[in-house]
Amino acid sequence: MKNSPFTSTKGMILASLGIVINIVFGTVVQTFQIPLLFLDTIGTILVSVLLGPFAGALTGGLTNIIQGMVTNPKDIPFALVNIVIGIIVGFIAKKHKFDIKTAVITGLILAVVAPLIGTPIAVFVYGGLAGGGIDIIFAWLLASGKGIFTAAFIPRITGNLIDKVVSCLLVALVIKKIPENLISESTKKNV
Repeated sequence: MKNSPFTSTKGMILASLGIVINIVFGTVVQTFQIPLLFLDTIGTILVSVLLGPFAGALTGGLTNIIQGMVTNPKDIPFALVNIVIGIIVGFIAKKHKFDIKTAVITGLILAVVAPLIGTPIAVFVYGGLAGGGIDIIFAWLLASGKGIFTAAFIPRITGNLIDKVVSCLLVALVIKKIPENLISESTKKNV
Protein backbone atom coordinates (compact mmCIF):
# COMPACT_ATOMS: atom_id res chain seq x y z
CA MET A 1 0.00 0.00 0.00
CA LYS A 2 3.02 2.27 -0.32
CA ASN A 3 2.06 5.33 -2.42
CA SER A 4 -1.61 4.51 -1.92
CA PRO A 5 -3.89 7.57 -1.72
CA PHE A 6 -5.27 6.09 1.50
CA THR A 7 -1.95 6.44 3.31
CA SER A 8 -2.45 10.19 3.49
CA THR A 9 -5.00 11.97 5.61
CA LYS A 10 -6.00 14.11 2.61
CA GLY A 11 -6.65 10.97 0.54
CA MET A 12 -8.80 9.35 3.20
CA ILE A 13 -10.75 12.55 3.79
CA LEU A 14 -11.32 13.03 0.05
CA ALA A 15 -12.48 9.43 -0.43
CA SER A 16 -14.85 9.78 2.56
CA LEU A 17 -16.14 13.06 1.15
CA GLY A 18 -16.71 11.31 -2.20
CA ILE A 19 -18.88 8.70 -0.49
CA VAL A 20 -20.88 11.41 1.28
CA ILE A 21 -21.35 13.35 -1.97
CA ASN A 22 -22.59 10.20 -3.74
CA ILE A 23 -25.04 9.36 -0.97
CA VAL A 24 -26.39 12.88 -0.51
CA PHE A 25 -26.87 13.66 -4.20
CA GLY A 26 -28.18 10.16 -4.97
CA THR A 27 -30.64 10.27 -2.07
CA VAL A 28 -31.97 13.70 -3.03
CA VAL A 29 -32.60 12.60 -6.64
CA GLN A 30 -34.15 9.31 -5.52
CA THR A 31 -36.33 11.03 -2.91
CA PHE A 32 -37.79 13.36 -5.52
CA GLN A 33 -38.01 10.50 -8.08
CA ILE A 34 -36.37 12.65 -10.76
CA PRO A 35 -36.47 10.69 -14.01
CA LEU A 36 -33.32 10.31 -16.12
CA LEU A 37 -31.04 11.62 -13.36
CA PHE A 38 -29.13 9.81 -10.61
CA LEU A 39 -26.20 12.04 -9.49
CA ASP A 40 -24.99 9.17 -7.31
CA THR A 41 -21.53 8.92 -8.87
CA ILE A 42 -20.25 12.50 -8.66
CA GLY A 43 -18.10 11.65 -5.63
CA THR A 44 -16.74 8.53 -7.34
CA ILE A 45 -15.81 10.57 -10.41
CA LEU A 46 -14.17 13.29 -8.30
CA VAL A 47 -12.10 10.83 -6.27
CA SER A 48 -11.13 8.91 -9.44
CA VAL A 49 -9.83 12.05 -11.10
CA LEU A 50 -7.92 13.22 -8.03
CA LEU A 51 -6.70 9.91 -6.56
CA GLY A 52 -6.85 7.37 -9.39
CA PRO A 53 -8.81 4.28 -10.39
CA PHE A 54 -8.27 2.20 -7.25
CA ALA A 55 -9.44 4.96 -4.91
CA GLY A 56 -12.36 5.74 -7.22
CA ALA A 57 -13.42 2.10 -7.39
CA LEU A 58 -13.22 1.75 -3.62
CA THR A 59 -15.19 4.97 -3.14
CA GLY A 60 -17.87 3.81 -5.57
CA GLY A 61 -18.18 0.33 -4.10
CA LEU A 62 -18.30 1.56 -0.52
CA THR A 63 -20.94 4.13 -1.47
CA ASN A 64 -23.38 1.44 -2.57
CA ILE A 65 -22.62 -0.83 0.36
CA ILE A 66 -23.05 1.96 2.94
CA GLN A 67 -26.16 3.35 1.27
CA GLY A 68 -27.57 -0.15 0.99
CA MET A 69 -27.07 -0.74 4.70
CA VAL A 70 -28.40 2.66 5.75
CA THR A 71 -31.24 3.51 3.37
CA ASN A 72 -31.92 1.17 0.48
CA PRO A 73 -30.64 -2.42 0.22
CA LYS A 74 -31.46 -2.35 -3.51
CA ASP A 75 -28.36 -0.18 -4.02
CA ILE A 76 -25.88 -2.89 -3.00
CA PRO A 77 -25.90 -4.97 -6.23
CA PHE A 78 -25.31 -1.77 -8.24
CA ALA A 79 -21.94 -1.35 -6.48
CA LEU A 80 -20.42 -3.06 -9.52
CA VAL A 81 -21.54 -0.14 -11.71
CA ASN A 82 -19.99 2.42 -9.36
CA ILE A 83 -16.75 0.40 -9.12
CA VAL A 84 -16.40 0.24 -12.91
CA ILE A 85 -17.10 3.99 -13.15
CA GLY A 86 -14.25 4.63 -10.71
CA ILE A 87 -11.87 2.45 -12.71
CA ILE A 88 -12.77 3.97 -16.10
CA VAL A 89 -12.61 7.58 -14.91
CA GLY A 90 -9.40 6.95 -12.98
CA PHE A 91 -7.60 5.53 -16.00
CA ILE A 92 -8.89 8.27 -18.29
CA ALA A 93 -7.75 10.94 -15.82
CA LYS A 94 -4.30 9.33 -15.63
CA LYS A 95 -3.92 9.72 -19.40
CA HIS A 96 -5.71 13.02 -20.06
CA LYS A 97 -6.26 16.33 -18.31
CA PHE A 98 -9.82 16.19 -16.95
CA ASP A 99 -11.08 19.33 -18.68
CA ILE A 100 -14.50 20.02 -20.23
CA LYS A 101 -13.75 18.05 -23.41
CA THR A 102 -12.45 15.03 -21.49
CA ALA A 103 -15.42 15.27 -19.11
CA VAL A 104 -17.94 15.13 -21.97
CA ILE A 105 -16.18 12.21 -23.66
CA THR A 106 -15.85 10.38 -20.34
CA GLY A 107 -19.52 11.03 -19.58
CA LEU A 108 -20.53 9.56 -22.94
CA ILE A 109 -18.40 6.46 -22.33
CA LEU A 110 -19.94 6.02 -18.88
CA ALA A 111 -23.42 6.59 -20.34
CA VAL A 112 -22.99 3.40 -22.36
CA VAL A 113 -20.97 1.28 -19.92
CA ALA A 114 -23.09 1.96 -16.80
CA PRO A 115 -26.41 0.76 -18.28
CA LEU A 116 -24.68 -2.22 -19.91
CA ILE A 117 -23.73 -3.34 -16.40
CA GLY A 118 -26.75 -1.96 -14.49
CA THR A 119 -29.52 -3.25 -16.76
CA PRO A 120 -28.76 -6.95 -16.28
CA ILE A 121 -28.55 -6.35 -12.52
CA ALA A 122 -31.92 -4.58 -12.54
CA VAL A 123 -33.53 -7.26 -14.72
CA PHE A 124 -32.15 -10.37 -13.03
CA VAL A 125 -32.20 -9.17 -9.43
CA TYR A 126 -35.25 -6.88 -9.41
CA GLY A 127 -37.29 -7.79 -12.49
CA GLY A 128 -36.30 -4.52 -14.21
CA LEU A 129 -37.28 -2.17 -11.40
CA ALA A 130 -34.69 -0.26 -9.41
CA GLY A 131 -36.80 1.96 -7.16
CA GLY A 132 -36.00 5.21 -8.97
CA GLY A 133 -37.61 7.69 -11.33
CA ILE A 134 -36.75 5.57 -14.37
CA ASP A 135 -39.18 2.90 -13.17
CA ILE A 136 -42.01 5.01 -14.59
CA ILE A 137 -40.50 4.87 -18.08
CA PHE A 138 -39.70 1.17 -17.63
CA ALA A 139 -43.33 0.41 -16.74
CA TRP A 140 -44.63 2.43 -19.71
CA LEU A 141 -42.26 0.67 -22.16
CA LEU A 142 -43.13 -2.73 -20.72
CA ALA A 143 -46.85 -1.98 -21.02
CA SER A 144 -46.34 -0.86 -24.62
CA GLY A 145 -45.02 -4.31 -25.54
CA LYS A 146 -41.24 -3.93 -25.23
CA GLY A 147 -39.28 -6.86 -23.82
CA ILE A 148 -38.10 -6.61 -20.23
CA PHE A 149 -34.43 -6.04 -21.11
CA THR A 150 -35.27 -3.36 -23.70
CA ALA A 151 -37.76 -1.70 -21.34
CA ALA A 152 -35.09 -1.62 -18.63
CA PHE A 153 -32.21 -0.57 -20.90
CA ILE A 154 -33.79 2.35 -22.81
CA PRO A 155 -34.50 4.57 -19.78
CA ARG A 156 -31.14 3.68 -18.26
CA ILE A 157 -29.11 4.67 -21.31
CA THR A 158 -31.25 7.79 -21.80
CA GLY A 159 -30.85 8.78 -18.17
CA ASN A 160 -27.16 7.99 -18.21
CA LEU A 161 -26.59 10.16 -21.28
CA ILE A 162 -27.83 13.05 -19.21
CA ASP A 163 -26.61 11.99 -15.77
CA LYS A 164 -23.06 10.88 -16.54
CA VAL A 165 -22.25 13.81 -18.82
CA VAL A 166 -23.65 16.27 -16.24
CA SER A 167 -21.81 14.49 -13.41
CA CYS A 168 -18.48 14.56 -15.28
CA LEU A 169 -18.94 18.21 -16.25
CA LEU A 170 -19.72 19.16 -12.64
CA VAL A 171 -16.55 17.40 -11.50
CA ALA A 172 -14.48 19.14 -14.20
CA LEU A 173 -15.82 22.49 -13.02
CA VAL A 174 -15.31 21.68 -9.33
CA ILE A 175 -11.70 20.54 -9.70
CA LYS A 176 -10.83 23.87 -11.31
CA LYS A 177 -11.87 25.51 -8.02
CA ILE A 178 -9.96 23.20 -5.65
CA PRO A 179 -7.01 25.01 -4.06
CA GLU A 180 -3.62 23.75 -5.28
CA ASN A 181 -2.47 22.87 -1.77
CA LEU A 182 -5.26 20.26 -1.56
CA ILE A 183 -4.19 18.48 -4.74
CA SER A 184 -1.31 16.00 -4.61
CA GLU A 185 1.66 16.43 -6.93
CA SER A 186 0.77 13.24 -8.80
CA THR A 187 -2.69 14.54 -9.70
CA LYS A 188 -1.89 18.15 -10.61
CA LYS A 189 -1.43 17.20 -14.26
CA ASN A 190 -5.01 15.83 -14.36
CA VAL A 191 -6.75 18.96 -13.11
